[in-house]
Amino acid sequence: MWTAIVVGAGIGGVTAAVALQRCGWRVTVLERAPELGEVGAGISVWPSAVAVLEGLGVKGVEKAAVRAKPAGMRKPDGRWVVGAAELGVEIPVMIHRTQLHDLITAEFDDPEHTKPFGMAAGDRRGGVTVWTGYEVVGVEQDGEGVVVNGELRAELLVAADGVRSVVRKGLYPDYAGPRYSGVSAYRGIADVAVDDGGGETWGRGQLFGFARLIDGRFYWYGTVNQPPGTTSEPTAFASWHAPIPQLIAATETVLQNDIYDLTTPLVPFVQGRIVLLGDAAHAMTPYLGRGACSAIEDAGALARHLQNTSDLTTALAAYDAERRPATTKLVKRSRSIGRLSQTENQLLRTLRDGLFGIGGKLMSLRARK
Repeated sequence: MWTAIVVGAGIGGVTAAVALQRCGWRVTVLERAPELGEVGAGISVWPSAVAVLEGLGVKGVEKAAVRAKPAGMRKPDGRWVVGAAELGVEIPVMIHRTQLHDLITAEFDDPEHTKPFGMAAGDRRGGVTVWTGYEVVGVEQDGEGVVVNGELRAELLVAADGVRSVVRKGLYPDYAGPRYSGVSAYRGIADVAVDDGGGETWGRGQLFGFARLIDGRFYWYGTVNQPPGTTSEPTAFASWHAPIPQLIAATETVLQNDIYDLTTPLVPFVQGRIVLLGDAAHAMTPYLGRGACSAIEDAGALARHLQNTSDLTTALAAYDAERRPATTKLVKRSRSIGRLSQTENQLLRTLRDGLFGIGGKLMSLRARK
């Protein structure tokens, strides 16, 4: 049986573990945090990622979400710029990160391994063994496999350890790595009765978006231009249209984090028997809502190429050839949309809103033909 180590137990890491398990691999997941789980708020799962999850046997992520109320892009005073229906955009499934993480890890096989380190019994799964509280400080490889911290060996290592990946840094010490986008984000979950389809509102150097999760609550996020490391509150949105102030007021815990993405060109996703996946490979700003979905799609592609050939080198080369160009485009597009949405220039804002409005009308007319 082939063996693999996955570094990082976020959405991308656990999806990769399920994907490798379904290929017949024995997988060990190494997570630095003391407990298995996810932090954060909501996440959008687009149809392409939903299809990957369904193919891996993950249950409970619906194929489509239906908005009962109008949604789209608005101005801070509530005036509509363009509706989502006019643009004909796909509708993602909106789900809490913790719920999605639980649905994925539910597909780990029943445990048969000895409980490692101080890991809680509920964190040990069968074909996939999860070691929590384990920090990766060094990775080496030879012709037969990969060794982590001089003690754990496997034939393949998947690095899903995030934007500040220790594994990536070891492989490519001269790579510039993460860069600050100039934007800080707020996120929250509001359990409140709101009769609104959601969408995004773009202001001057500020953006606010919200959507209903599949459990009925609302996930919201806001972004503001400010220096890195600035601690602040989402007061910039206090005077914006309803239900934005209500959503913020109904939120028990507001998360704040600075937004970073990876410098392009991205480094190769494969070096020998080490594979980069998710944010470790292609961290992007959130303006397309494709970050976690891309990690899920990485895992699906890796499994597909491993199943298509018995030659590991060929499979990993095919993975890099497929995923690096695709995600490079997403990193660049998301960065460009972020600059457009966060602009403080009045002329650019006017042109931006006008073009979106005209584009929506043209798409609507085309759909009626």
